[in-house]
Amino acid sequence: MAVIRRIGAHPQMKQLINASDIELLQRMSAGDEEALTALYRRRQAGVYRFALQMCGSRTLAEDITQEVFIILIRDGQRFDPARGTLSTFLVGVARNLLLQRLRRERFYAPLEESAGDEVAMLKSLRLADGPLEDFTRRESIASLRMAVLALPTRYREVVVLCDLQEMSYVEAAEVLGCAVGTVRSRLHRGRALLIEKMRPVRDEQASEAPAKSARCFA
Repeated sequence: MAVIRRIGAHPQMKQLINASDIELLQRMSAGDEEALTALYRRRQAGVYRFALQMCGSRTLAEDITQEVFIILIRDGQRFDPARGTLSTFLVGVARNLLLQRLRRERFYAPLEESAGDEVAMLKSLRLADGPLEDFTRRESIASLRMAVLALPTRYREVVVLCDLQEMSYVEAAEVLGCAVGTVRSRLHRGRALLIEKMRPVRDEQASEAPAKSARCFA
């Protein structure tokens, strides 16, 4: 991304690898570009993945991720370590930026990114188990992504944070600026809605399984 200048291997970068987020942020605020690069490399993927799973648009996710780090460069002093980790702070900034955009636009683009997060979630919904998993995983992941995107925003964000990003209730509450109890109740409702949306997929797979199995062993 344009905001982060690519810097080649440098002895100081090795020292920065083991530095904490706070240390990197302090050095970045003092004008250390290599600290910024190290921090970006460490936290960019999580911000991008959250944005992508929330909106379904790679272009928007990339834009949001870049804006997040521009804000960090400009207003890094806004981060208060007493209120949570830098990781949750960055995702919270991404969430606010996304909500502004999603009020104006809708993004339901099919995703082709790595499916690791979704595979684990499919198993929790019992949509990726058994000998026919390879036949159904691709279709199920696509359906799951669309089902997540179709959830109302207040439920989608807790499902993405807790089930796909694997944040704790406390971390999700920090991102959303709400009580832990609110996260729990929204997640319970969001999961119920998601299971309901995925029910036709599960029923279809169940009905098609005997035919696929027969073809496989013919």
